[in-house]
Amino acid sequence: MPAAESLRAQQFRLAAHLRDPDGAAPPPGLEDRRLKIYRDLFYNSLQGLLAGNFPVIRKLLGADAWHVLVRDFYREYRCSTPLFPELPREFIQYLQERGDERGDPPWLLELAHYEWVELALDLSEAGLADASFDADGDLLAGVPVLSPLAWPLAYAWPVHRLSPDYQPTAPPGDATFLLVQRDATHKVRFNQLSALTFRLLQRISEFPDLSGGEQLRALAVEAQAADTDAFVAAGREMFKQLHADGVVLGTRIP
Repeated sequence: MPAAESLRAQQFRLAAHLRDPDGAAPPPGLEDRRLKIYRDLFYNSLQGLLAGNFPVIRKLLGADAWHVLVRDFYREYRCSTPLFPELPREFIQYLQERGDERGDPPWLLELAHYEWVELALDLSEAGLADASFDADGDLLAGVPVLSPLAWPLAYAWPVHRLSPDYQPTAPPGDATFLLVQRDATHKVRFNQLSALTFRLLQRISEFPDLSGGEQLRALAVEAQAADTDAFVAAGREMFKQLHADGVVLGTRIP
């Protein structure tokens, strides 16, 4: 075998061993004491990065189950990017593909997304300068503009409440609606949303050319409101609060 091919084969065999020490033999002639240094270095680096991004999952699973999960990820998944900040996203992709036969908690994937989204918004390069809007525009007559730094989220599980003392085995009857937002000081914070507020924000993204008034009237139909005018009046106050909180920036400039 040519030297280059031989070296490549050794590298792949070493990589397979580092990923799965119990299932893949290392290249011949390497002292196990030296191999252990690399096994520990690679795994501990990966585990440390994931633990820093998913501290709640690590705490809820406990040390043993956490290390089993990380070992599974390390052994089975092939990341599509070499960038360390993208590793949490790759971990979520792995959980999506992992299947239900492993006995994982049913809330694991949603909790992972909830923990990841804080990092994602913190690293987002979006800014208010990217949006064109009239901050003083009439939010019902004009087309509302959402902040690119405010993301509405919906979960079947109450991910913000999970703790060692609260780990439900079935999702509650009502979904959990949250808003993750990055403020002017670059701090990321979460707030709970009502179902109606979440749906309004969702509709603005789904139907970006409708005025605020049109959004509210359509939402009144969805909600089967008995009094559309009263619903729209209450919706105006909702828009005022969203504008004050920086979630709705203003209206689109024609």
